[in-house]
Amino acid sequence: MPRTTSSPDWVVTRRQQIGDQIRAARVHANLTQQQVAEQIEMDRAKYNRIEQGHASPLLDTLILISGALDVPLADLVR
Repeated sequence: MPRTTSSPDWVVTRRQQIGDQIRAARVHANLTQQQVAEQIEMDRAKYNRIEQGHASPLLDTLILISGALDVPLADLVR
């Protein structure tokens, strides 16, 4: 069931921070958004929304991203 209320500001801020950490790990791995998206079988635009903090990824998606970037999941959400 979809949420009827928006997330609190602190949650949105934290989601953006996590997106920044994912982006930094991707850049460090010298990968493009397209390369990561292909590895995890996701549309590049959807992956971009995760990095921008506009989308809330499922835990499974975060696990796939951490695997594609070869970094521990904890490093992405720290």
